[in-house]
Amino acid sequence: MSELQAVLFDMDGTLCDTEPAWMAAEFALAARYDAPWTREDGLRLVGNDLRDSGRYIVARMRLPISPEEVLAELVPAVIATVRSEGARWRPGAVELLAKCNSAGVPTALVTMSYADLAEAVLKALPAGRFDAVVTGETVSNGKPAPDAYLLAADLLGADSTACVAIEDSATGAASAEAAGCLVLAVPHHVHIPGGPRRRHVASLAECTIETLRAFAAMR
Repeated sequence: MSELQAVLFDMDGTLCDTEPAWMAAEFALAARYDAPWTREDGLRLVGNDLRDSGRYIVARMRLPISPEEVLAELVPAVIATVRSEGARWRPGAVELLAKCNSAGVPTALVTMSYADLAEAVLKALPAGRFDAVVTGETVSNGKPAPDAYLLAADLLGADSTACVAIEDSATGAASAEAAGCLVLAVPHHVHIPGGPRRRHVASLAECTIETLRAFAAMR
């Protein structure tokens, strides 16, 4: 039986639902420049490296500013929402994190959001802790490249093939899978295709440590 060495949590859409805040900030930006933008455009960005998202927004909205300037507007707006309204925790996510802590299973937060936003979310966390945090600035190649998940496993001293990554997007699932992780897919805003190293659940509320250990034993 294979041992579960670590659990790696995505943040946006998996641990908490920041997508409405991102959408609101994107639509506000589009309105300011009288630029085209749709919900479908926003959904295209779910799970992406923020730098890729910035480039997409500039091209789609035909903006006279750089991707970096776009992110300099969007990220603080999302942080302000989290700080003022709190994080919208996904069902069962915080509880599963706390269960991992209690069971002595190492955990990492693996997000393409920047450190300032991750810090705001972590400050709002009502229970549980992460043993390592990987944010978008810490890797040269963001999701769907495997770099972020490989770094998280390395920080925890774990074999990535013995880690379960929890993701809510196809981009994130592809990243974790490329790193060798098993993927627990919890679709929310976007569809996640199936795969031999993926298991789908409707909610983390139905998951326990035993669920994760049994999944790891299947590899």
